[in-house]
Amino acid sequence: MRTAATVATTMPPVNTPHIKGWCPGALRPMLSGDGLVVRVRPQAGRLTQAQAIGIAALSNSHGNGLLDLTSRANLQLRGVAPASHPALIQGLRDLGLVDGSPKAEARRNIVVTPFWTPGDGTLQIANALAQALAALDAPALPGKFGFAVDTGPLAVLESTSADIRIERSARGYTVSADGYANVAEVAADEAVSAAIELARWFLTQGGGRPGRSRMAALAPQALPARFQTVAARPAAPLPAQPGAVPPGWLVGAEFGQLTAATLDALARLGPLRMTPWHMLLVEGATQAPDLAGLITHPGDPLLRVVACTGAPGCLQALAATRPLARALAPHVPAGHLLHVSGCSKGCAHPRAALTLVATPAGFDLIRNGAASASPDVQALPTESIASYLLPTFHAS
Repeated sequence: MRTAATVATTMPPVNTPHIKGWCPGALRPMLSGDGLVVRVRPQAGRLTQAQAIGIAALSNSHGNGLLDLTSRANLQLRGVAPASHPALIQGLRDLGLVDGSPKAEARRNIVVTPFWTPGDGTLQIANALAQALAALDAPALPGKFGFAVDTGPLAVLESTSADIRIERSARGYTVSADGYANVAEVAADEAVSAAIELARWFLTQGGGRPGRSRMAALAPQALPARFQTVAARPAAPLPAQPGAVPPGWLVGAEFGQLTAATLDALARLGPLRMTPWHMLLVEGATQAPDLAGLITHPGDPLLRVVACTGAPGCLQALAATRPLARALAPHVPAGHLLHVSGCSKGCAHPRAALTLVATPAGFDLIRNGAASASPDVQALPTESIASYLLPTFHAS
């Protein structure tokens, strides 16, 4: 079955970022400065070796050979021409990586802990949730609404955006709503039904309307009856670092981007688990892969900078971001984070940080805020930015 690309054909004025309110998919790609962005959402966040090798080949034949690791633990092919999109979709379908419809694809917005172990219930819950969201009567949730299945030995997705979370507890599992302290305590076979019940409640309370597209916007409205157990949120875990982990080896990608050749080489080492941290987990690996473009050492300064695609790859970016971020990385002390954004949307890091935002006049500096916050210093020339960083870090 051929699926035509659905893309926007008009753009807002260059100084006004346009918030689309949805994420790209495979069946509904998004137009960017280098062509279509086609997002692949692997089932339960895992790619078999054959699937990853196949994606690398498709990226070379139908895209520009660059792939993004997203904060939703997905993989994006870049530079796809509209004329190539049908053949790309057929290739992805042959690999078992395409949903039945764009609506089903958009609803299957699930981040799965990469640290699951066989038989611990994580894959069963993630797959059952995906099936429930693909059902004909599944709730019609907004494009950014998402789920987290964080049921490994420890909860690790606390800092990952999710509206509904399924987590392990001492007595089974909990299902919780973002912005609320109350949870439902459930058995393994009740976790998915409780999550879907919570999603339906979200819609009945007006969720999905403008300004209310995320669960936290409904607080403090009372949750359904079974969500009455008060539970403390787990402490945010330490940031994931490249290195050995029980299932294999974690490797980072510079600014979350790798080449098709690197993906192919990684896939030949083992199946790949996606993460929301711009890293891949190579199952069964016992040492760091020696491949260009990967971050394999936890002390690498590139782990302390975040940058979006920037110009010219993004139509809304007002400047190149990654060359600047790479140059500034050595100036960022351990324990700090610098975010370089091509516009005020702040797609690469929506939370507070030391943030540089491109403008027509230079870069604005926000000392502790998201890219949309009011700047502390305006219109810094690129060559002057480094002189502002060290005093700012010492003051924080």
